[in-house]
Amino acid sequence: MVRLKAFSSDRRFAARPLMAGALVAVATLAITPGSAQTSRPAPRAANGNFDFIGWDSYLGGSDSSQYSALKQITPANVKQLQVAWTYDTGAGQPPHFNPTIAGGRMYLVGAEGKVVALDPATGKEIWKSTEAGRISGRGINYWRGANGEERLMMLKDGYVRAMDAKTGQFIAGFGKDGKIDLRDALPAGAAMPGRPLMTDNPGRIFEDTYIVSLPAGAYEYASAPADIQAYDVHTGALKWVFHVVPRVGEFGSDTWPDKDREKFGGVHNWSEFTIDPETGIAYIPTGTARYDFYGGNRPGNNLFANSLIALDARTGKRVWHYQLVHHDLWDFDTPNAPKLMTITKDGKKIPVVIQATKQGFAFVFDRRDGTPVWPIEERAVPASDVPGEHASPTQPFPTWPPPFARQGRMTVE
Repeated sequence: MVRLKAFSSDRRFAARPLMAGALVAVATLAITPGSAQTSRPAPRAANGNFDFIGWDSYLGGSDSSQYSALKQITPANVKQLQVAWTYDTGAGQPPHFNPTIAGGRMYLVGAEGKVVALDPATGKEIWKSTEAGRISGRGINYWRGANGEERLMMLKDGYVRAMDAKTGQFIAGFGKDGKIDLRDALPAGAAMPGRPLMTDNPGRIFEDTYIVSLPAGAYEYASAPADIQAYDVHTGALKWVFHVVPRVGEFGSDTWPDKDREKFGGVHNWSEFTIDPETGIAYIPTGTARYDFYGGNRPGNNLFANSLIALDARTGKRVWHYQLVHHDLWDFDTPNAPKLMTITKDGKKIPVVIQATKQGFAFVFDRRDGTPVWPIEERAVPASDVPGEHASPTQPFPTWPPPFARQGRMTVE
C-alpha cells in the first residue's frame, strides 16, 4: 500500500488545503534552479482559490527542465512543512513517476494501472479510470487545445492512447478502436515482436503532435529498430517516422553493413528526450544497437546509435546530429534528457543543449546547428581482441567541461 503525501509550506496552512506548487516541490520533485527556465503559464486551480505553476509532463514539461518557479518554500520556512493531505494509491506496485499537474487537476497512476485525477489543493478524488493495465513508468502527458479540449496522452500496454482529461474516459475515436499499435509503423522485414511494444518513456507533445520513441523489443541480435514516431493528437494519424537505423539510401546508411540490414535493431531512446518549445526542435539521445556487447555482425559506426539527434518536431526531418560513441560495445546508451540553457562565451550569448553520458562526459552544442561550443577531439582508443569484432579506432572526447566522474582503465590480474 502506498500513501501519497502533500505538505503545506507554512504552519498557517496546517489546517488548510496545500498549494499545489508546494506539493510538487517537496513531495515529488527535485527542483534544480539554474536549469533551463522556460516560462510556463500559471493556470487557475479547479477550486479557484490559488494559482500554481504547471507540471504538465515528465520532468516538468517538454523542455525537461525539472524546474518550477515556486516561491512558497524557502530555506527559512522549509522546516515548518506539515502534512496537509494524503491519498492512498492502493495495493500493487507503487507509482514511480512525478504526478502531472495541469488544468487544475493532479494526475497519477494508482492500483492496477488506473489513472486517477485529484484536486491538488485537497487530495480529493475527482475521477478514476476504469480500465486497468500498464502505463509508462515515467508518466503521462497533458494537452490542451485551442478550443479548451483537454487530453491525456500516454502509452498503455504497448498502445498509444488518448484520454479525456476532464472525465478519465479513453477516446473511442482515436486511432483504430481507440488505440494505436506501435508495431504498425515498423518497416517491412524488421524483426517483429510477438507482443505489443511497451516502454517507460512517455514521449512528448509539441503543438498537436505526440512524439514517441519505440523500445528495441528484444535483446537478441535480430531486433526491431526503435524508430521515432509522431502521431496527431486529435485523430491518432501517423505524421512521420524517423528511422534510427537508416534504410538503404538514407543518410547514415553507409555506417551499417548491407547484409542482414533488416535484422539490425535497438538504437532506442528508452529514457527521456527534450523539445525546445521556441524552435520546435526535438533533441533525442539514443542507445546502442543490438547486441549490446558485441558488434561483429554490424561493422561500422552504426548511426544513429549513441547519438544526440536534433529533429524538426513538426516534420521529423533531421536538423543535425552528433554521435557520442562509435560502434558501441559497452552499452553506453545515453540515459538522460538533454538540458537547454543559454550561456555566455567570449562575450556572446549562445543557446546550448547539454548532453551528459554514462562515461561522465558533458557534451555541449549550439542547439541551433549542433556546433560544439568547445572542441571535441577524436582520440585513438584500444582495438578489440575479440575475434570478428571491429571496434572503432577513435572515440569523441569533449575538451571542456572536464569529466564529472572518475575515469581510467581497469586491469584484471
